[in-house]
Amino acid sequence: MNQQESISVFDIFKIGIGPSSSHTLGPWRAAEKFINSLKEKKVLEKITSITVLLYGSLAKTGKGHGTDIAVMLGLMGKNPVTIDPNNIQSLLHQIQKQQKIYLTETYSIPFEPSKHITFLYGESLPYHPNALTFTAHIQHKDTITETYYSVGGGFVQQEGEDNKNEQNVSLPFPIHTAADLLHCCKQTNKSISEIVFENEKTWRTEKDIIEGIEHIWGIMHACIYRGCHIEGLLPGSLQVKRRAAEINNRLLKNKQYTDYPSWVQSIQQGGNDFSYILDWVSCFALAVNEENASFSRVVTAPTNGAAGVIPAVLQYYISFCKQHYSKDKVVSFLLTASVIGSIFKKGATISAAMGGCQAEIGVSSAMAAGALAECLGGSQQQVLMAAEIAMEHHLGMTCDPISGLVQIPCIERNTMGAIKAITAAQLSLQSNPDHAKISLDTVVKTMWETAKDMNTKYKETADGGLALHIPLGLKEC
Repeated sequence: MNQQESISVFDIFKIGIGPSSSHTLGPWRAAEKFINSLKEKKVLEKITSITVLLYGSLAKTGKGHGTDIAVMLGLMGKNPVTIDPNNIQSLLHQIQKQQKIYLTETYSIPFEPSKHITFLYGESLPYHPNALTFTAHIQHKDTITETYYSVGGGFVQQEGEDNKNEQNVSLPFPIHTAADLLHCCKQTNKSISEIVFENEKTWRTEKDIIEGIEHIWGIMHACIYRGCHIEGLLPGSLQVKRRAAEINNRLLKNKQYTDYPSWVQSIQQGGNDFSYILDWVSCFALAVNEENASFSRVVTAPTNGAAGVIPAVLQYYISFCKQHYSKDKVVSFLLTASVIGSIFKKGATISAAMGGCQAEIGVSSAMAAGALAECLGGSQQQVLMAAEIAMEHHLGMTCDPISGLVQIPCIERNTMGAIKAITAAQLSLQSNPDHAKISLDTVVKTMWETAKDMNTKYKETADGGLALHIPLGLKEC
């Protein structure tokens, strides 16, 4: 929680590998940072061994989330944005077979995952439950130790360093709360997305902003499309069956298409029956999170566990709101969603290990609701009202993943978050925000207070809730 943080749309929406932004992408980035630190100290090729300690939530659900896998890939210098997900298993097999890990293309050190990565299930560091410590042993028995915290959404903070975002700058419209955002809109007569766009120009050119956001949507809709065409079982002991492809096939009834655009056209030809639309929204969300559970490429929105909500709602808007849709609205949608996510990050948390699932599905639903309300013609007040409604009805949601896997109940929760977002947006458009009794800032504050009051076992530990009520023999962590 840092209200003075300057957060870009490209901080909220990060391209990476599933299944978890906190437990996979964050540790991956932490390992990268540690290796870069060793490079800066000019000791990388003097390292004789590296050990990693995983604390708290990272330890308890780390196996299911692939935290150990992410750490190894990060130590190897692999980039989660560009790595081919199909190569991950071969890289892991190489480490296991050779019992060593390459820190550069030519320099390797002995490395046994079971020996050099330790899961400290009973220990937690005070700053944040998602903590990991790296220790590099150097020739002549010197050591370098650094501790990092994965604070949600792929954001990483190093212990002892300034925790403010490295991109902290003076923005034309500083926004720390929803009230700040509304004040900027009233002062300038700009929409929420226009205000965010002006702030983004502090970091990038207009062309780069638009192209960057369109690229993010490209990754999102590629993930939806891919997930709608892959059958089989998800990785892990639960043996969860993929459903998106079956739903896709059933709804399209053998319609012919060759790519994403023609697929969307096929969907639109099915009409606007309520149950038909509802099934598609669920299918879109399932597709993304089944891909996320399979160590595939997704976009944090604002986290991996909640990665399906925003793409599902945006795909709904493109597919079924043709009277409102135009290509530029995709940029507006993601700009609006990002600032709502940043308000929650600054005023509360987007980490399930800190706040339960309300911090992931709840925040993503609020982001999607506000973004959809703007794209459907809502006023600035209606946009914030939509976000408030969506979060209000996720307050107190626990994070209780069975076997520490981002599968049950996480995948279905994305469908629920998407449907609630659409409902919240529609409700706000039919309402007068002047009559609202609860503001978005009140809900953000309430969410944070709820997070602090929530029992630790409901915060991504697999120690409570649904995680305890499973058949014997399925628990991995």
